[in-house]
Amino acid sequence: MIPNIRRGSRTRGLLHYLYDTRNLDHIDPHLVASWDDFAPDPGRDRDLDLNTGLAQLTRALDLRVHQLGDRAPTEHVWHCSVRTAPEDRHLTDAEWGDITRRVLHATGIAPEGDPDGCRWVAVRHADDHIHILATAVRGDLRQPRSAWDFNRSQAECRKIEKDYGLTQLNPGDGTAAKRPTRAETEKAHRTGRQRSAREHLRTTVRTMVAVATTPEEFVDLLSRTEGVLVEIQHFPSGDVRGYKVALENDTNAAGRPIWFSGSTLAPDLSFPKIHERLTDTEPQPATQQSGGRRGPDPWHQATAAAERIPTLLDRDDDQAAQAHLAAFGEALDALPLIAPAAIRPQLRQAANAFERATRSRIHAEHHHARALRGAVRAMLREPTTPDGTGLAMFLDAAVLIVMAATRWHHLRRHDQQVAATRQTLAHLQDAYQQAAAAPLAILAQRTPSAHAIERHVQHVRAYVPAHAEQVLDDPGWRALAAALTSAEAAGHAPKRLLQQAADERALDDARSPAHVLTWRIHRLAQRPVPSARALAAQARTTVATQTSGPVHAEPVSAPRPNPAAGPGRRR
Repeated sequence: MIPNIRRGSRTRGLLHYLYDTRNLDHIDPHLVASWDDFAPDPGRDRDLDLNTGLAQLTRALDLRVHQLGDRAPTEHVWHCSVRTAPEDRHLTDAEWGDITRRVLHATGIAPEGDPDGCRWVAVRHADDHIHILATAVRGDLRQPRSAWDFNRSQAECRKIEKDYGLTQLNPGDGTAAKRPTRAETEKAHRTGRQRSAREHLRTTVRTMVAVATTPEEFVDLLSRTEGVLVEIQHFPSGDVRGYKVALENDTNAAGRPIWFSGSTLAPDLSFPKIHERLTDTEPQPATQQSGGRRGPDPWHQATAAAERIPTLLDRDDDQAAQAHLAAFGEALDALPLIAPAAIRPQLRQAANAFERATRSRIHAEHHHARALRGAVRAMLREPTTPDGTGLAMFLDAAVLIVMAATRWHHLRRHDQQVAATRQTLAHLQDAYQQAAAAPLAILAQRTPSAHAIERHVQHVRAYVPAHAEQVLDDPGWRALAAALTSAEAAGHAPKRLLQQAADERALDDARSPAHVLTWRIHRLAQRPVPSARALAAQARTTVATQTSGPVHAEPVSAPRPNPAAGPGRRR
């Protein structure tokens, strides 16, 4: 049940809209309750024509406003619409009347048992919602104590949902983007658009933030976006103060564009907050290095940076964690620009859902995510590999990130964000399945020799013991074995890569540990083969961290599994 509160200055104008049957959605408009249960009803009183009934009801509601005269508040109309979920049953007029009184009591507009409460009416012109109109002047000619009315109405609606057996929504924390109004939604339908102008512009601005590397580039990209009008405000010094956007063909009754400032699109889209994020982006080196030598693959670097997010979420640094979730959200916003057309719908839905999970009451210290944001920007400027491995590898990591984000928000009681991450996960998993099908099939066709497979089986049992049987029974095992064989042909030690891949992050969340290991092996195998000296140093470091005794001066190889114990004997 969603309450939506607005304020205005024209009682008659709002009543005219509520009783206007020319709107196809307005069916049988009538009162379900009023302040004294004797208010005239222009919709049901057959002795009155509509205009006369509206005039009488307006005079009755505005009586105390006129008594105050010049001291009356300018916006004296308090308007609250309350809507049930599409899957909910249709409530009766009596039930809506009870709900109205509870909302008015909770918000302080008309407390129960207070004879001086504000005058109000509740109008119903559709099955799934009502409109509550009150004039914000009490009987003692004071204004009602209605501070925090939106929060109070939300809290009361959560109780009403439980009492009436309705769909129970998650409580908010005030950081959600504003929903489109009913008028905006209806206008989108009339004009043939799938989404309202507000939602379309929010997605556009978020995408430009995800692509830009500097505030100046963001302003330039936004100004050159087709179909979007942009107006930039400046300080006297010439620095950018803010911006507002509008769709080219979205105008008001006077034919003027309907503008939205960044902060009205979403709390984190004001220019100061965008400026803060983009100035905390770490520039990445060019892919092409001096002498024609190609640098690290941006998709591999971005995936490696992203795979660290679950570990960072487990630490006691909420500001850094929130910053990494915001940076990851930017990656999801931009992926549809470079992904194959077949999976763009799922990626857009994933990005739109995860947008809610990028904000909470926890302040994001964006400098913590500079490296991740820079790696993602470099990835977005590099075309996806023809075989699709780069995108599939990143989406595989993204699935585990969203699972970790669900836990992180759940532990902090961020209910709306948890719901958003669960929606995101379903869309991302669908996108991954489509993106990974072809590259995994190509890998699986490279059948290693029987001897190589047997060695890889022993390595899996030794270095991934908790998931060994699950990996070996997975249809994706053939692709993993092929990836290990390719890495071995390039000079890498398969057992060392497998141990590194298993140590990067626990596989407990993975739907297919074999797929996760395949992509990690694929990425790690692109690195230069370590020299003997590097391997010796790595071995000494490993021993030093595992024992309290002195570090061995000689290289220490990884311990070999005991063939008489462990899962290897069971197979």
